[in-house]
Amino acid sequence: MQRFGLPDCPPTTTMTDSGKLVKDCIRKKPGAQRQLYELFAPAMLGLCYRYTKSMADAEDVLQEGFIKVFTYLPDYRAEGELGGWIRTIMVHTALNFLKSNRPYQYDLSFADSAMHPVSTEDPSVMLEAKELSELIRQLPTGFQTIFNLHAVEGYTHVEIASMLGVHEGTSRSQYARARALLIEWIKKFSANAQPDKYGRK
Repeated sequence: MQRFGLPDCPPTTTMTDSGKLVKDCIRKKPGAQRQLYELFAPAMLGLCYRYTKSMADAEDVLQEGFIKVFTYLPDYRAEGELGGWIRTIMVHTALNFLKSNRPYQYDLSFADSAMHPVSTEDPSVMLEAKELSELIRQLPTGFQTIFNLHAVEGYTHVEIASMLGVHEGTSRSQYARARALLIEWIKKFSANAQPDKYGRK
């Protein structure tokens, strides 16, 4: 499946710029941590919002994520983009948030009854990224999580299974069902029929 390119990529910084900023943050130079936060927070908030069901929850994940970023910044070895390193921390923080908050825990059980049978046909319409993002957020939490991890973040099903504590086959099947449900919604969306929460009418 072609990956959906949602516009939440952090701004690019050169290795020299990011290296100096990281060192300044570790040395607790005035304004350094705020500069790093302001540089990456908008994009990371978009990521956090994609895994949660409300902006308030997304902001909680963001704050917890940046606490971890600043805590583990001395361990950053500049072996990849700083934004990618921060993104990985945010993804894991979001997953921990879902696992530890009661409203999300049931939806992470991946019960078969959480989804009704859907079509597997390919969509014939295109949506704006914002519209598609909103449809993804209306998936049940478990399916939303697996879809984002695989289609957006690029994790393999083996990696997802390890991250969520499920079987690889569960990740594959739930991703396929989430994708199929999104296709059904896209077709309804193209006909100006907005789905209710979780696609139930």
